[in-house]
Amino acid sequence: MRRSAEFTRAVRGGVRAGRPTLVGHLLVDAGPVDEAARVGFVVSRAVGSAVTRNRVKRRLRELTRGYLQSLPGGSLLVLRANPIAGRARQPDLAADLDLVINRLLRRQVGQC
Repeated sequence: MRRSAEFTRAVRGGVRAGRPTLVGHLLVDAGPVDEAARVGFVVSRAVGSAVTRNRVKRRLRELTRGYLQSLPGGSLLVLRANPIAGRARQPDLAADLDLVINRLLRRQVGQC
C-alpha cells in the first residue's frame, strides 16, 4: 500500500490486534476478491534512527511474505511497529507477527 487513504481505511474500518512489538489492522472488504492482499507498514521515529526503522521495515516485509497467501483476497493489512520493535530479535518479531495475523484472521471470521 502506498496511499494514505488506504492506510486510513484499514486502521479505522478494520479489526485490530496487538503484541508488544507491533499492532496489526486488517480490513477484508477493501477490494475485489480476485486481487491479492496488500500490506502497508508504519514505522515511526519512536522506533529509532533511520537505519533502525528501515531494518524493521525490511524484517517485517520479509516475514509478511509468508502470510500473503493466507490473507483474504483484496484485503488491506497495516502493520504498525511499536518502539520496542527496533530492539527486538528476529525470532521475537516473527512470533509476534504470527500471533497478530492469526488473531486478526480469527476476529475477521467472527465478524462475518
